[in-house]
Amino acid sequence: MENKPNQFIPTSKKEVEALGWDYLDIILFSGDAYIDHPSFGTAVIARILEREGYRVAIVPQPNWRDDLRDFKKLGVPRLFFGVNAGVMDSMVNHYTANKRLRSNDAYTPDGKASQRPDYAVKVYTKILKELYPDVPVVIGGIEASLRRLTHYDYWHDSLMPSILVDSEADILVYGMGEKPIVEIAGLLAQGASLEEVKMTPQIAYIADYEDNGIKDRILLHSYETCLKKKMAFVENFNIIERESNSYIARHLIEPYKDRFIHINRSNVLPSVQEIDSYYDLPFTKLPHPRYKGKHIPAYEMIKFSINTHRGCFGSCSFCTISAHQGKLVQSRSMQSIIKEITGLTQMAGFKGYISDVGGPTANMFAMSGNDMELCKKCKKDSCIYPNICPNLNRSHDQLLELYNEIDKIPGVRKSFIGSGIRYDLFLNENGYLDESGRTYLREIIVNHTSGRLKVAPEHTEEHVLKVMGKPSFRSFIFLKEEFERINKNEGLKLQLVPYFISSHPGCKISDMKSLSQNSGLKGINLEQVQDFTPTPMTRSSVAFYTGIDTKTLKNIFVETDPSGKQKQKQFFFNKM
Repeated sequence: MENKPNQFIPTSKKEVEALGWDYLDIILFSGDAYIDHPSFGTAVIARILEREGYRVAIVPQPNWRDDLRDFKKLGVPRLFFGVNAGVMDSMVNHYTANKRLRSNDAYTPDGKASQRPDYAVKVYTKILKELYPDVPVVIGGIEASLRRLTHYDYWHDSLMPSILVDSEADILVYGMGEKPIVEIAGLLAQGASLEEVKMTPQIAYIADYEDNGIKDRILLHSYETCLKKKMAFVENFNIIERESNSYIARHLIEPYKDRFIHINRSNVLPSVQEIDSYYDLPFTKLPHPRYKGKHIPAYEMIKFSINTHRGCFGSCSFCTISAHQGKLVQSRSMQSIIKEITGLTQMAGFKGYISDVGGPTANMFAMSGNDMELCKKCKKDSCIYPNICPNLNRSHDQLLELYNEIDKIPGVRKSFIGSGIRYDLFLNENGYLDESGRTYLREIIVNHTSGRLKVAPEHTEEHVLKVMGKPSFRSFIFLKEEFERINKNEGLKLQLVPYFISSHPGCKISDMKSLSQNSGLKGINLEQVQDFTPTPMTRSSVAFYTGIDTKTLKNIFVETDPSGKQKQKQFFFNKM
């Protein structure tokens, strides 16, 4: 008896037996609650493997403190264990920028904290390897992906080696894992050895050898050299970033003691048809019944939302999206989105309102290079900063058409844009870049904003914005003026909500004082503010640790003292 459509992936022995299964091919362990929705990576990977004919089970938020019964209850899978920390890095999930323990967890029933360990991927994997040393463990998700090589860990305030070293995992899948996980499963099902599996694109592994026969490869500085020389760490990062922003990355090798971390080249990006197929999988769109209707904050936020694309070519210095999802935007077809929304209207509790039609950046849908052959050769980290690439088709016409088609769907009363927008795609300090941008701004303000329009200028001072990879604050001033004009003309009372960051590398206390006194923020309540948190594999975290600007290779001011960081953030609450 195989799993039927609209059934959940099993999470217990009883559920496995109810399906008539006497074995499992793959068992996935996750730091998040199991929500069968395409916004959650564990559900996507499970459904992809299910589609390929494998018997898959999920163990959500296993208890690592007791007799480890959660790690034993389903037995040994025929092929491999899969491990991820959840949608977020477990340390970002657990701690604030001041390294204080958070009191809640949005990805856990009732928001209960401490239901996953610190460094969850390492903890789960080590337990599995101790219990079942001969069963392959494949790690993935955001925590594994962004810790695949030497990285700065803010919570230890030190450089840490690849997560492959500490976790002892056999294979690491980096980036969006649909393609590599299917290839790994297929090879293991055919009886391939782990050495043969290690030829799979878009994976990483640790080996005793440097030379694996691949000619197009780059040898990075060793972990030990990075510990001794901060510039070596900067140089490594610049190579890693360049390759992760390439259409096809080259093979990277990083020595660690007498071993070598291998990062295989990336996969060819999925086609529109492939991405559509991921969203066409039989998701129930619900939390697993094991939670008995408990409130899961993250689910409540996204249950009536629609993801239109993945990837981001903005490449903000502090953001991990392009490092994990990729620089090149990969969009779904309009037909796929309309089909999903039509199904959404049939869900219990849907009252006609879509909370978000967006992605990492809401207004990058359907944007791509006019000549993809040029994109394949490009290794720049951003398509829009410091200048918009002349090869980029940044027209908002297809997005406007999508909004129009969504609003025609029976049962849809209103579709909102909850994701942030990148306003430098349609305007600058001198005005609109084209007519589609002018139309787009009015459209989202008048028809798709639920009280507040969220944007992210991040700072007011030009030298800080340059380090962040963000446009001039003068562009925000023009946006604000247009927002107020449209608001007035349409008789609306909407709010403009800007996001700002304090203590970012390059930002001094004097810069925060200037921000607080900037006349362009008069009348705006600075509610959406945060203190900079260095996260693995970003330019900003490298600058924070080294005191070196990765672009200029010059020294840069970094506020590392907790009291100094607190003083910077306090300026948000002392605004004129």
